[in-house]
Amino acid sequence: MKILVLNGSPKRDQSDTMHMTRAFLQGMQDVEEQEIHIVHAIDLHVKYCTGCLVCMHNGGKCIQDDDMKDLLQEIVKSELIIFSFGLYCYAMPAPLKAVVDRTVPLSSMIMKKRGERYEHVRQGDFSRLRFLMIAGSGFPNSKHNFEPAVGAFKLKFPEDHTIITVPESPMFSVPEAAPLTGPRLDLLREAGREFAKNGAIPEPLMAEITSPMMPEAEYAAIVNSGV
Repeated sequence: MKILVLNGSPKRDQSDTMHMTRAFLQGMQDVEEQEIHIVHAIDLHVKYCTGCLVCMHNGGKCIQDDDMKDLLQEIVKSELIIFSFGLYCYAMPAPLKAVVDRTVPLSSMIMKKRGERYEHVRQGDFSRLRFLMIAGSGFPNSKHNFEPAVGAFKLKFPEDHTIITVPESPMFSVPEAAPLTGPRLDLLREAGREFAKNGAIPEPLMAEITSPMMPEAEYAAIVNSGV
């Protein structure tokens, strides 16, 4: 499978969330060899979308000339796109949001109704594409934290999406937390194997992955003690 990983963290490979993403990818590799390309959004020269919408009228050609031109070509040739990021103000970091905004050329001005909402018709057949979101948060639990990012992801990719959210994710970058993070990374690797084999992650496994790694109050106390 041709996999494009869009890492939204300005920390690049040292991102807390990239620990999770690498474990997931290792699980996919356990099943069969994957073609993986990791792109750090912070390293790209991607200008902000101006909202001119010229691209939606002229077959998908953006008026701006930057790294997004090549990235769009890679996106349309991929089979799985993984969005890996930690929550920034309850959403994805700005460098990755700029990339997502600039995917407008993949859509046309034509709208169609799907269920109770309207959406733009894509400029091409991307039916083979699947979308995966792996997001971490520094809060002790997932309640009232991930909802904005999850909601936006589901609206952007209403079909063939999988979403993994993990609270307490800064622990992945703390060696002393290995007794807790190691088993969680093992679960993420198992999730990667399941996804590679079946295209989905079983609900019981997903529930384990997305649960806190340690009691919420204890985690909060540890974080607060370092303030």
